[in-house]
Amino acid sequence: MKESTFPLERELGMQYYASDAAGIEGKLRSSPEDFRVDEIPTKDWSTTSGNYLICKLTKTNWELQHAVKEIARRLNVSHRRIGWAGTKDKNAVTTQLISIYDVTPEEVAAVRLKDIQLEVVGCANEQLSLGALQGNRFDLRIRDAEPKDLEKRVMEISAVALGALPNYYGLQRFGVIRPLTHRIGEYILHADYEKAVVTYVGEAFPHERDDIKMVRKAYADSRDAKEALHNLPRTMSFERAMLHHLYNYPDDYSGALQQLPPKLLSMFVSAFQSYLFNRALSRRIKDGNTLTDPIPGDRLLFNNGRTDGATAQNIPAVTLHIARNRCHIALFMPGKDPSDAATRNDAMSGILTDMNITPVDFQRASAFVRTKFDGAWRPIALSTAIDAEVTENSVRLRFSLPPGHYATTVCREFMKTDPLQMV
Repeated sequence: MKESTFPLERELGMQYYASDAAGIEGKLRSSPEDFRVDEIPTKDWSTTSGNYLICKLTKTNWELQHAVKEIARRLNVSHRRIGWAGTKDKNAVTTQLISIYDVTPEEVAAVRLKDIQLEVVGCANEQLSLGALQGNRFDLRIRDAEPKDLEKRVMEISAVALGALPNYYGLQRFGVIRPLTHRIGEYILHADYEKAVVTYVGEAFPHERDDIKMVRKAYADSRDAKEALHNLPRTMSFERAMLHHLYNYPDDYSGALQQLPPKLLSMFVSAFQSYLFNRALSRRIKDGNTLTDPIPGDRLLFNNGRTDGATAQNIPAVTLHIARNRCHIALFMPGKDPSDAATRNDAMSGILTDMNITPVDFQRASAFVRTKFDGAWRPIALSTAIDAEVTENSVRLRFSLPPGHYATTVCREFMKTDPLQMV
């Protein structure tokens, strides 16, 4: 396996590529039309009934929660009436299902928003919930690729993708312009709420506007909430909500964090769990283990959700199950239950020890954020058939992935370039 040389990827735990082939480089998402995502639903909703309208939402260059809030505003309902099965990229053309409670098809048809289309496809008795999808179908184009031996390299990497790629959480999980959500999560786990707030408000990143970077730095240096409130744009509502609380209640950093939406607070800790997974997966690879060859002590995740262990006696049978795609080697993302099997994984337990993270920290974070933070098993490998089309210095990739898997994890394998070229 080949190591990544890019500091941002290494910082986020994404240290390895599965293929040794040279990357094709290039740029993903030169326009939103270069990144198309179609959600694969779990059922035909036209055959069901209920008080929730199921609508197909197609959007171009819209962040999902922003789009949902605008749709709710046009319908004159609370955005909490709208549910969805999966979040989708902003800089893309995406199609997915959403559910809207207690509205009529005529009201939906009257919604007019630029670059948003809504189509009623059925009804349901309950709101769509996260994860209620079969997967996503992607149609992507990488432009300005390195033309030398381009088709040969694409074919070689496509063959590797059909076998196994490291199933890393992609850059979007941690923040595109400001990849720090996992760090905020770590501070919350350690109950260092001051550092969480100061980092979120006060840490500037290279691709932000210069005036915003100056305001962030000034706040980090002075902790002057009033001055930062005066200078930050009103569009930066999350930072302003925390600063407004600190202006009224100086030094109440836990209260400042509580001004954020619960879903955002939850995302911080979830991002840290994702970061732990990436690091543990990279450590496993560094130790010389492959993505598909089990070793005694490995945990196996079957397609029906059942887990089992690999032992010296059952390795031949387990190897056959993996080859036939019946199960995958999995790593456990730890949570608040002290009996979690994460402690039986040397890679993860070593990282938790190094970072001084225990189940008690997750229990405290669960109470603070009001989210359970149970642990979860995740496959260490993803595999997909790639339909690749090469035209001069452009590459079109079409493939499908299960829920929770990242298309950029596939693209990074092809491109092997600065991750900012993929966002």
